[in-house]
Amino acid sequence: MTDPAAFIEANTAFIAPPLVPEVKLHLATEVVPLWRLTEEELQAQGVPPPYWAFAWAGGQALARYVLDHPVAVRGKTVLDFGSGSGLVAIAAAKAGAERVTAADIDPFANAAIKLNAVANGAIVHATADELIGSDGNWRTILVGDMCYERPLAERLLEWLVDRAHRGALVLLGDPGRSYFPKGRVEKLEGYQVQTTRDLEDREIRDTGVYRLIA
Repeated sequence: MTDPAAFIEANTAFIAPPLVPEVKLHLATEVVPLWRLTEEELQAQGVPPPYWAFAWAGGQALARYVLDHPVAVRGKTVLDFGSGSGLVAIAAAKAGAERVTAADIDPFANAAIKLNAVANGAIVHATADELIGSDGNWRTILVGDMCYERPLAERLLEWLVDRAHRGALVLLGDPGRSYFPKGRVEKLEGYQVQTTRDLEDREIRDTGVYRLIA
């Protein structure tokens, strides 16, 4: 069985995403083999799709917003849902959150979160628990780029609306994914995020940070 931490360290470069130079992450780039591995090659190594190996536009925008507007997380219990690399969770920790939980069901993402948090001197609790439907008492919930698939987006948004009704501040970072809830959000900030055509359909994505309206 592939060891997640060893795989990550051997197949990534330690770099800062374009919009968040304060944070360095273990990421795939065009100069490391992971960038070009096919799904079949990953499966042969026992590695799920490496969403954790890329700094997606929504996550970059949300991390930038949190660092520039620390009042959203300072002194609060914070959940970064679908954390991936841990970028948004690390940003929240750096911005003064009381306790940060980074949730991702992928064990490789969990390993990446832990490696990246330690490398950035950030205290982040990583969990692989399925949290949709749970009653965790987070005061701020951060969600970057999670509205790309209808079944997940619908389940997630129903739960997030419930959390907002119960007093949580829910912030979403999104570059215009198909299932983003455009009708029940307030746009707080907009960013132009540098991406790559290997991941996106353009090199710059107009990406917003939004507050979910209960």
